[in-house]
Amino acid sequence: ITISREYGAGGQEIAKRVAKELGITIYDKDIVRETVKASGFDFDLVRKEEEEVSKTMSFFKGLWASSAFYPDPQEVIHDVQKAVILKFAKEGPCVILGRGADEIMRNAGIDSLNVFIHASELHRAVRLQAETGISDATELQKLMAKHDNNRRAYYTHYTGKQWGDIKNYHLTL
Repeated sequence: ITISREYGAGGQEIAKRVAKELGITIYDKDIVRETVKASGFDFDLVRKEEEEVSKTMSFFKGLWASSAFYPDPQEVIHDVQKAVILKFAKEGPCVILGRGADEIMRNAGIDSLNVFIHASELHRAVRLQAETGISDATELQKLMAKHDNNRRAYYTHYTGKQWGDIKNYHLTL
C-alpha cells in the first residue's frame, strides 16, 4: 500500500492505523535511515532533499545532470530511496508513505494499492495547530502551501505526473 497525502491531512496517522490493523510494517522515516546508510549522505541532507525540488533548482540541476563530474546529490538520494523502497516492498506486504512510491511500484511491476489522502484547509489547519502550536491562520496556510508545493514539485519531477490527480491513485480519501 502506498499513501500520498496533503500536509496536515492525517495521512501518516492513517498509514500507521492501516499497518497496525493489517499487521504489516509501515515505512516512512525508515526509508530516510536506510538511504543515509546506503548513500553515506548526512541525515539532515537526505531529509531536506527528499521533498524539495524547486523550479529554479530543477533548471540548474538539468544543466548539472549533463556533467559526469558533478552528480546532483538530490538525484543520487532519489535513486537510493527508490532502491530502498523496492527492497522494502519485496520483503513483504507493507505501507509506504510518500516519496512517489506509487509510481516507483508501478514502474517496477509491483502490485500496490495507491491511496491519496486529502482534507479541507480548515481541517488541516486545526490538526496542524494542535501539532505545531502555531495559532496564526496565515502562518498555518503558508506552512501547508510550502509543504504541499514541495510535495507537488517532487512528485512531478520524479514521476512526470500530477501529484494528487485522482487518475494516479486507486483510492482517494
